[in-house]
Amino acid sequence: MKKILFICHGNICRSPMAEYIMKDLVRKAGLEDRFQIASAATSREELGNPVYPPARKKLAEHGIGCAGHAARQLQNNDYEECDLLIGMDKANLREMYRICGGDFMDKMHLLLDYTDRPGQEVADPWYTDDFEATWEDVLAGCQGLLRKAEKEFD
Repeated sequence: MKKILFICHGNICRSPMAEYIMKDLVRKAGLEDRFQIASAATSREELGNPVYPPARKKLAEHGIGCAGHAARQLQNNDYEECDLLIGMDKANLREMYRICGGDFMDKMHLLLDYTDRPGQEVADPWYTDDFEATWEDVLAGCQGLLRKAEKEFD
């Protein structure tokens, strides 16, 4: 089973969007038994909060629910427990390295590394208010990540 943890600053916009989009893609591919998917924050600012309403609305537009989500912070032990820790931007990666003490097993990557735009960042809709652009980036990243993971199962 591949354990994936998506990470952003507050765990209320980008990382939960990635979590629920990836869960939907995995379910539609009939691979639910091969993945464990979750999300977390690098900060403590939004702990316990649900998905931000515009992000929840964008997911719902595509038939994806996110009920029961409560923001949580990345912990050091997540590094050992997960196969991949996927950040949305370079600031997330820096904080992931700090919290986990580094990346000794090459588990930390940016989501858009799984697209034709490696090294680029998923813009934070908290600041841009462009949830459609975030949706498109996150969907492309999750689709690319799923393609790569499926090859590893073959």
